[in-house]
Amino acid sequence: MFSLPLAAFPDVTLDELNENAEMLTRIDRKYVLDRDGADAFVRALDPRMRVLEIDGRRQSAYETVYFDTPDLLSYRMSAQSRRVRIKVRTRTYVESRTSFLEVKTRGGNDVTVKDRIGYQWIRRGALSEEGRAFASDAFDMLGQRAESADDLHVAITTRYRRATLLAPDDGRITIDTDLSWMLPDGRSLDLPDLVIVETKSRSAATDVDRLLWRARCRPQPISKFATGLAALRPELPHNRWARLLRGPFTPDTSKEQLCAAV
Repeated sequence: MFSLPLAAFPDVTLDELNENAEMLTRIDRKYVLDRDGADAFVRALDPRMRVLEIDGRRQSAYETVYFDTPDLLSYRMSAQSRRVRIKVRTRTYVESRTSFLEVKTRGGNDVTVKDRIGYQWIRRGALSEEGRAFASDAFDMLGQRAESADDLHVAITTRYRRATLLAPDDGRITIDTDLSWMLPDGRSLDLPDLVIVETKSRSAATDVDRLLWRARCRPQPISKFATGLAALRPELPHNRWARLLRGPFTPDTSKEQLCAAV
């Protein structure tokens, strides 16, 4: 496991984080780094950053199960850069065995909206009737067939460890490490040297974005759902992520192929 140098930052509780930066409606920017770049990036952050700490942990294990239709409607929305996109997933905080069912939508203005409800962690790998009804409402609101929710099945599962930081301006930063993906048929991909940094703000670029830009590290069109699925299923249309698939999403990635930020 890759441990980030987070000890120097003061902590923030989950309640404080949600009070200051719940960020269910936001602009997301994602960056792909290697381990050395991620280490340097964290050390260069504003010391007033606060890091989420839960039961003494500053990096926590996550599992996300993504659902899609047999014709991969959600995947195609992302692969074809459609103005309206939707993802349906269960998100599990592994150590606490706490799960949510989330519907994440994105409109043409690049604003991401996430709605979620509590979910039984033991049933996180399947959709209940309540879950399908929740997804159906979202499809309908986006002008898609509400019945599409009836066809949803597990498309891919991702696992990773996440650190979450609260910036002085109330922006939120997540850093995902130890990433892996698995298809229902058992095919899998592990990328221990890959680190994904995501900044989340209500509109403008943050100081953290500018820090990365100064280091010539630019936002990438990466999606843990869609890019992981494209990596494991090369027969799918994947032009949007071709560069990532030739570089960071190959198991033998060299450091030169990743953004060594800061």
